[in-house]
Amino acid sequence: MSLGDSATPLGRVKGLGASGHGGGHWLEERFTSVMLVFLSLWLIFSLAMLPVFDQMTFTQWLRAPSGGIPMALLIVFAFRHGVDGLKVAVDDYVHEEGTRIGIHYFLNMAGIAGVSIALFALGKIVFGAAA
Repeated sequence: MSLGDSATPLGRVKGLGASGHGGGHWLEERFTSVMLVFLSLWLIFSLAMLPVFDQMTFTQWLRAPSGGIPMALLIVFAFRHGVDGLKVAVDDYVHEEGTRIGIHYFLNMAGIAGVSIALFALGKIVFGAAA
């Protein structure tokens, strides 16, 4: 009897599919989603609590640990979640293996570049670089 000649439906599909892979990716997507919800709510409420909306107040708010650290986390989680979502879309619609790997590589590099630029800009604000 070969692998596909089982008498039961479960026996016919055993060994097919993800075979345990993908659970970590699914969990990471959910984790980044939940973190983005909390960090987005933090951002909305924090901005609403500012006395005025000018550059000086915003800069002072970001220079405090209660502003700069969650903002850095928001940047990192947003880029990670966005890159992961784009990679899932590529996996669903690009069927040629080489093209898919190339697009994944490009998305990873673009995500690293984006998060690096955003964190660099945040660091200049937080650590008081000259404007």
